[in-house]
Amino acid sequence: MVSRYRNQGYNFTITSSTAYDQKWIRGRNTFENIDRLVDSIFTNFLSRPGVRQPIFTSYCDGQRVTCDGLSQWGSKYLGDEGYSAIEIIRYYYGSDMYINSAVSVAGVPSSWPGYNLGIGASGDKVRQLQQQLNRIAQNYPAIPKLTVDGIYGSSTAEAVRVFQKVFGLPQSGITDYPTWYEISDVYVGVSRISEPG
Repeated sequence: MVSRYRNQGYNFTITSSTAYDQKWIRGRNTFENIDRLVDSIFTNFLSRPGVRQPIFTSYCDGQRVTCDGLSQWGSKYLGDEGYSAIEIIRYYYGSDMYINSAVSVAGVPSSWPGYNLGIGASGDKVRQLQQQLNRIAQNYPAIPKLTVDGIYGSSTAEAVRVFQKVFGLPQSGITDYPTWYEISDVYVGVSRISEPG
C-alpha cells in the first residue's frame, strides 16, 4: 500500500513498505527496551573528520538483502563478540568514524542540559522543566502542579516520577536524557493542541 501525499501538495510519500519506511500500525506493540534505547541515542549522529555533510550509512539484514555497509546480523555477531557500538561502526565504515551528539534539536523548546536533573539541582533548566510539567498537567491531571521556583525539590521529583509512570518510563524521579525529551515532546504536543488552527 502506498499513501500518496504528493498529489495533495506535499513533497513526500509515505508507504507501508519496510523496504522504504518503518511501517506504523495503530495499536501495534512496541518493545520498551528498544523505545528507551532510541530515546537515549536520539541526538546522536555519525561524523568523519573533514566531512561537513551527514554520513550516509546503509543498513540491510545481510541475508535476504545485502548492501555496502552495516548489516543486521553481521552487527549482531560482532556485538556477541564484545564489539562496542563505535567498534561496529568502524568495522563497517573505517577507523575515522565518530559518534557525536547534537547540541540542540529543532522543535524542542530547549535541549537537555547535558546532565541529569535531580533533587538539589537549580536554575533555568529546572524552571523550564517545572513550567512544562505544569502545562502538561492541564491535560494529564495525575501529574501534580508545581511552584515554578527553579529548585528541584521533592515535589518536582514526585511530578517527574508521576510523568514517568504515565508515559512508561522508569520511575526514578530524576530527569535523565530520555525523560527530558519525552517531557519536551509531550509539552510541544499539548501546547499545539490549544493553538488556534
